[in-house]
Amino acid sequence: MALRLYDSLEARLREFEPLVPGEVGMYVCGPTVQSSPHIGHLRSALSYDLWRRWLSYRGYKVTLVRNVTDIDDKILAFSARPGSDGGEEWWALAYRYELEFSAAYARLGIQPPTYEPRATASVQQMLDLIARLIDRGHAYPAPDGSGDVYFDTGSWPAYGALTRQSPADMVAAEDADPRGKRDPRDFALWKGRKADEPESASWASPWGPGRPGWHIECSAMSARYLGPQFDIHGGGLDLRFPHHENELAQTTAAGDGFARYWVHNGLVTVEGQKMSKSLGNSIFAADFLAEAPAVVIRYYLAATHYRSSLDYHEGALLEAEAALDRVRVFLERSARALERAGIAAERADVVPDAFAAALDDDLSTPEAFAVLHETVRAGNALLDVDSLPTVADRRAEVLAMVRVLGIDPLDAQWRAAEDGGAVGALAVLVERLIEERQAARGARDFARADQIRNELAEAGIVLEDSPAGTHWSIDG
Repeated sequence: MALRLYDSLEARLREFEPLVPGEVGMYVCGPTVQSSPHIGHLRSALSYDLWRRWLSYRGYKVTLVRNVTDIDDKILAFSARPGSDGGEEWWALAYRYELEFSAAYARLGIQPPTYEPRATASVQQMLDLIARLIDRGHAYPAPDGSGDVYFDTGSWPAYGALTRQSPADMVAAEDADPRGKRDPRDFALWKGRKADEPESASWASPWGPGRPGWHIECSAMSARYLGPQFDIHGGGLDLRFPHHENELAQTTAAGDGFARYWVHNGLVTVEGQKMSKSLGNSIFAADFLAEAPAVVIRYYLAATHYRSSLDYHEGALLEAEAALDRVRVFLERSARALERAGIAAERADVVPDAFAAALDDDLSTPEAFAVLHETVRAGNALLDVDSLPTVADRRAEVLAMVRVLGIDPLDAQWRAAEDGGAVGALAVLVERLIEERQAARGARDFARADQIRNELAEAGIVLEDSPAGTHWSIDG
């Protein structure tokens, strides 16, 4: 089956055909670095990391661009407010939060983008694009001399195509003072500098000193790094309007082809409610990553289809940890069995056909995870009857699948992140009890040996004896 993805613009599944054979250009709206990242940011970045990994597995050379919006109204406002963030230059605040995002992404094994441009580094490209829109009759400077420049939504009949809205149903754009607008729905392309804003947050322009509007940033950066037309534009569902709608209008009005496919990931709710500061239920990335090993959190975020809403509830990470532990136990158990038998445990990284079909079908991770766990169950059944050559095949398939998904529980990156804390302390205690059990067996004190084994079992620790020694694992 050909690879298909859901195109938000056409509201249907479409077969993927790249602009350039064998290559994929993907632009993803990255964070506005005004505050610390939350679980929704992690979920969005992971969604496109999964897309990138699967497209790469399918043989495409993927160029992924994920921008950083490092200048906007809130960044300026937050840098000026009193308190813990007060007294900080706007660019310093933005960079501090950018580092938080980068660290959180790295913890989850999200691969760095090919390019990660900051908006402030592409201001000239934004000025050029605004000038083109004015020349083509789709933008105008404010007549009040403020230096603002607006996109004329009434000049573009296709405005509203992405969200299937008519202009009459749209709310007014609140991104600039409406006094200079021809229509309340017109949105800012350039914002003239205000007296209370720092000079460092403005650039010279033909319309006066100022800074870019939010929407023009992504149009300019995507063209700069991917060209006037590229394959996939991604971002959170909450960006469809007004951000992506405005991107689409201004870029196509300027004469560029822009994105051939629009992909949007679903949002995150908490106990059925939308995350919001007013409800006090926002889950920040630092707190979330402290709840469980990073690989477990990655598993949890990836297991729900990227377009579906993800509802976080108490116990969700425990369920994910138990599921991933079943995979880990099989991989460790099968490795030991194959090593004892002298059978090579590594094979070519080829995923099962059913797994490939699931991810080819709009990245259906729920179906892909089902294939993963069915393969683990089959592998364990084969281990129970010592069908080791076939076990090697199942193990190779499991490894291929978890590597594509980025959730290989045996990968050194996860062990390094977790070593030295509770895991290390647990290992010391369990190994000490295993040594005591071995001594008891050597002294033929089988009652004490059985007691130790039973106590560990009650604590969820499973012992597996072999001629090479005793291995322990946490029962999943």
